[in-house]
Amino acid sequence: MNDIPAWIAIPASICLVAGGLITLIGSVGLLRFEDFKSRIHAPTLGNTYGAMFTLLASILVSFFMSDRVFFHEILIILFLFLTSPVTAMLLMRSYILRLERIGK
Repeated sequence: MNDIPAWIAIPASICLVAGGLITLIGSVGLLRFEDFKSRIHAPTLGNTYGAMFTLLASILVSFFMSDRVFFHEILIILFLFLTSPVTAMLLMRSYILRLERIGK
């Protein structure tokens, strides 16, 4: 079993902690904001960037441990960056259409 040196473990740990904190802040923003428009913004950004930092830590460790190409992690990041804004936009559009249907 290989030990991870400190020059890889420290940045990976920082990325993991940053990813967890950003995701936590986004989740707290979901609870704290009042209206739907503000509530959808915080978790969209928080979860996307939190996952990006977590995958960056995975890239660092997996590249050092096995010298493999980190193609899967890059695909996951790309997929998250493409689908998260689209999902938020579709949720906002359905919210606006619902308000129009109600008459507000």
